[in-house]
Amino acid sequence: MKITLLRPKDYTRSPWKNGGGIFTDIAGAWRADAVAKDWSSLLWRLASTPIVAPGPFSHMPGIDRLQMVVNGRGLVLKSPTQEFDEREPFTTVRFTGEMEIVTALEAGPVEVVNLMARRGAAEIELVALREPGTRQLVAGTHLVYAARGDCRVRLDDEEFSLSHEDTLKVELTVASKLALVSGLAVLGSIRLIG
Repeated sequence: MKITLLRPKDYTRSPWKNGGGIFTDIAGAWRADAVAKDWSSLLWRLASTPIVAPGPFSHMPGIDRLQMVVNGRGLVLKSPTQEFDEREPFTTVRFTGEMEIVTALEAGPVEVVNLMARRGAAEIELVALREPGTRQLVAGTHLVYAARGDCRVRLDDEEFSLSHEDTLKVELTVASKLALVSGLAVLGSIRLIG
């Protein structure tokens, strides 16, 4: 088990693929043989970003995406064939990077957390931890993000306090137990398969 506390000062900023905004990159992984850490070498990435105006999402072939609103409300993602309802915060939606998506903001700007992964390279899950309780974590990488205020979590028998927007990065080779003790957190889980 390897545990790393990531703080907002450690995060980097990068432009959206379509140039329409700025991501705050929380954590990510790229192919080991890649010359550059870019979209073509991406394995997975957790990022947050504000959406302040309606507009198109970036085209990301081969990328699976999970997203949830962590601040604000009223976000709807519209594609030619379906809508993804994120009107209520901490609702996870899943879609592919190939989909043509345009945002609708029904109640002003929002902030979202995105977990993205190269299809066939990783399986991903994004859930909100809102109530104290325990859940099983499988071997892989898990990111506990304090999306709204401070929170406390327990990993097996060790307790960790996270300040607002801190992230606890947990790399597991065997299963473990995670408990939310207090506050609210977003859990992103990544299991490499390729």
